[in-house]
Amino acid sequence: MNVLIVSAHPEPRSLTNALRDTAAAQLSADGHTVRVTDLYAINWKSAADRADFPTLAPAQRLRVPQASGEAFATGTLTDDVVQEQEGLLWADALILAFPLWWFSMPAILKGWIDRVYAYGFAYGVGEHSDTRWGDRYGEGRLAGKRAMLIVNAGGWASHYGPRGINGPIDDLLFPIQHGVLFYPGYEVLPPFVTYRADRMDEMGFEATAQALRERMRGLFAEPPIPFRRQNGGDYEIPSMELRPEAAPEHITGFGAHLVPS
Repeated sequence: MNVLIVSAHPEPRSLTNALRDTAAAQLSADGHTVRVTDLYAINWKSAADRADFPTLAPAQRLRVPQASGEAFATGTLTDDVVQEQEGLLWADALILAFPLWWFSMPAILKGWIDRVYAYGFAYGVGEHSDTRWGDRYGEGRLAGKRAMLIVNAGGWASHYGPRGINGPIDDLLFPIQHGVLFYPGYEVLPPFVTYRADRMDEMGFEATAQALRERMRGLFAEPPIPFRRQNGGDYEIPSMELRPEAAPEHITGFGAHLVPS
């Protein structure tokens, strides 16, 4: 199988990059073909701006979704974006590796998503009508592929627990796992999260690396997070609210969008 790993850390000797390399080595040892995109190493342009749409007339107002869709449809997206889109289509699985900075991903990785997830490629796909609201949340161009996160956090695990002050880690990662990965169709695996990353010693790293190797061995067998599919019958269209029979009204928040076990 083909696996694309996209990493985002400015220090080549960082824990993020060490775990990225551990994952790539295990996947390669298991016979998979691995590509690594190190966003800092390639000096990825993170800002979505007029330079992304060279055919846009100077006097024309920039509306990013519209310009993105037109550029995708006419084959005029910039070469760096096209190359990354081809990588996503090539890969059977995508892994995003990054440190948790201010409760999210580094800006360079967010910029990769902003630019690569063009209208018509990752969103704005499929029929939009009174009975169907596009191919998204479990459907879309990247359906049938798998994705997961490798995340390093500085705080203690308890800080990100059910009663932790930072909020549950699954809630913090929901916008990425559900919104960035599940939205265009990926089956999303539970994240691999390392805590107290800045205080990890050699023994701790080896234990963490071994746990990551085990996760990589099961990359194509592990059950995904059971997010509800948009067009699976659980949501009203076009309001996109859960039907009463899908979940009681008192069940709200991120957890409402998981299929009950």
